[in-house]
Amino acid sequence: MKYDAIIVGSGQAGNPLSFRLADLGWSVALVEGKNLGGTCINVGCTPTKTMVHRAQVAHYTRNAARWAVYTSDVRVDLTKIVAQKNEVVLSFRSGQQRRVDERKKLRLYHGHARFVAPHQLKVGDELLESETIFVDVGGRPRIPAIPGLRDVSFLTNESIMQLSTVPEHLLVLGGGYIGLEFGQMFHRYGSRVTVLHQGAQIVPREDSEIAAELQKALEVEGLRFVLNARTEAVQQKNGSITLACENSTAGSEVTGSHLLVAAGRIPNTDDLGLDKAGIATNKDGSIKVNARLETSVAGVWALGDCKGGPAFTHISYNDFQIVYANLVEGKNLTTENRPVPYCVFTDPQLGGVGMTEKEARAKGYKLKIGKCPMTNVARAIERGETAGLMKIVVDASNDRVLGASILASEGGELVQILGTLMLANQPYTLLKGAVYIHPTLAEGFFALMEDVKPVT
Repeated sequence: MKYDAIIVGSGQAGNPLSFRLADLGWSVALVEGKNLGGTCINVGCTPTKTMVHRAQVAHYTRNAARWAVYTSDVRVDLTKIVAQKNEVVLSFRSGQQRRVDERKKLRLYHGHARFVAPHQLKVGDELLESETIFVDVGGRPRIPAIPGLRDVSFLTNESIMQLSTVPEHLLVLGGGYIGLEFGQMFHRYGSRVTVLHQGAQIVPREDSEIAAELQKALEVEGLRFVLNARTEAVQQKNGSITLACENSTAGSEVTGSHLLVAAGRIPNTDDLGLDKAGIATNKDGSIKVNARLETSVAGVWALGDCKGGPAFTHISYNDFQIVYANLVEGKNLTTENRPVPYCVFTDPQLGGVGMTEKEARAKGYKLKIGKCPMTNVARAIERGETAGLMKIVVDASNDRVLGASILASEGGELVQILGTLMLANQPYTLLKGAVYIHPTLAEGFFALMEDVKPVT
């Protein structure tokens, strides 16, 4: 069957692209091996943040006396929380299905797609052909090659959201974004949580003071961290899981009731037949693309997590925007120099955009740096949520913002203000004269901008 376009994967790039092209009158095949919506809707952002919210409600309720509000008999019904999460996921997924059904030029194939030639794919027994193919197959949890790990009943970010009972003691293997979100979530549900991280610093991409402040906030809440812990073996016996660790400050072994493996993600490219199509890949298996998201095969693009780079839903959607603008609207957009905003949905949230200080230094920039602890922000004081700090990284040669990190109760919302400043290519000084609503967290930008000064 020949189509004007084939889109493999119904994630946050594939879905809007299939809808837009079908609306233009293109005949479009959309191939999905699992559920419509990809990682974000089914096992990523949507379900995770639904459950994070319930954990935050439990935290506020359990600690209400801190704000002179008194409660009793605080219980978490994980089965009902999971049911609520599933309801939200189903509503989002059903919305995607309706949008597919509304388009007569769009045909959905349920099944796994494999290339058999540069412009041919097989889905089951059907052969699909097109000169224009988009690959948006996402990624999955990376399972490290630790002796004994595959012999135990470990959890991933997907399976942990199906638990019906709260773990007594959750071990989290990995101190990155996913591990910290789930670690804090389940601690707030009632689990003891121990995070084991191979490096000396959690969230290793971040600047050291940001990572240290986040770790401090989580430790105050009750999470335990074991750093420089290289796990050498995993064993399950008598209902418990034991990790044997080298260079562990907690001793040679750490034991818990459950184990969450949060050791990064890998692209879903190993069973696509990319070699049959001649599509080049990087060492990690991600699809090699240029700044216009074109692969080594003309007429084939890769979007989202499967191409490597920042693995965020909003980046997948921006990939769609770039490809559509270039292919249909005759523009020449690229991924070069786009400021990437992101948020780790811990509490406090870690919002970031652009470069960290250490990344900017590695690129040779002369810098100005500004910092403001949340203890200096009136709104944070009023809310009794002063953990965290704001940090801005500025190019000293032109006062343009290179990046920012905001660790605050609404860090993800706040950092987007600075991301907009970067998109507009305006100097940080523009915000020194801005009018901020009082009292808001954004009002802290007054002190942040005033603190910007050259650093060596």
